[in-house]
Amino acid sequence: MNNKLKGCFFGIIAAVAYGTNPLGALFLYREGFNPPSVIFYRFVFAVLILLAILKIQKVPLRVNKWEIKILGSLGTIFAVSALTLYTSFNYMDSGIASTILFAYPIMVAVLMSVFFKEKTSFLTVISIILSVAGILLLYQGDGNVRLSVLGVILVLLSSLTYAVYIVIVNRSKITMTPFKMTFYIMAFAAVTTFLYSLLNKQNHIIMIPSLSALGWCVFLSCVPTIIAMTFLNMGIFYAGSTPTAIMGALEPVTAVIISISVFDGVFSLRLATGIILILGAVLLIVAGKTLSKKHDN
Repeated sequence: MNNKLKGCFFGIIAAVAYGTNPLGALFLYREGFNPPSVIFYRFVFAVLILLAILKIQKVPLRVNKWEIKILGSLGTIFAVSALTLYTSFNYMDSGIASTILFAYPIMVAVLMSVFFKEKTSFLTVISIILSVAGILLLYQGDGNVRLSVLGVILVLLSSLTYAVYIVIVNRSKITMTPFKMTFYIMAFAAVTTFLYSLLNKQNHIIMIPSLSALGWCVFLSCVPTIIAMTFLNMGIFYAGSTPTAIMGALEPVTAVIISISVFDGVFSLRLATGIILILGAVLLIVAGKTLSKKHDN
């Protein structure tokens, strides 16, 4: 498998893993957790697990000043993206918020084009259109939900910061093991979330109330955090920013499948069409990387 196809494969794994977020978060909300608490424990347990993995692998934790600046920036940006998204749920429907959030592949493409003169291929444009159309079909609102201006601003800020995160990972070219990179990013994200909770008295971090809550915290730290972030960073490194961002369309597909299988959601023709469009977008990106490989040969 060539590096570009490998990057697409990693991007798919990251998107599917990240799409399991609602599975853990919804159970924790039932236990009385607020958004900063969910995010904080998700990051903290990820840091502890990654630290154990790095110790077992005997990977040195030493980093230089340039690396710590980049990793600190990435961790802070990622925490801001998560906090603004979860805070937006207080002002608007989470389905609408998640739909608006998927503006980030377009933002990534624009950022790469404007600041780094990256050409956007015809296949990429078609893939973005298909994926956005698919995401819109996955959202099933009642048509009477009013949009909050503050909520929309928060979601767009979340989308923009996530796009900036992807671009920085792509352009920084940090050379370290994926687990080590994710470890430092999650550590800085945990610190940022903790500081936010201290400044926001209405969203202080609560203690973990039960063993089941502890289990879901560990689940969130492993699947939609360690696995998702590690493979996301690898996908960006091999395939590039824009293709990996488009692969993110599989995140809501995973969430929809979880909703149907775990939370008694209803499967409809509309959902099926949305999933087909998103899978078509992903297949176009993979096909584009395959053609690129043949052209290079």
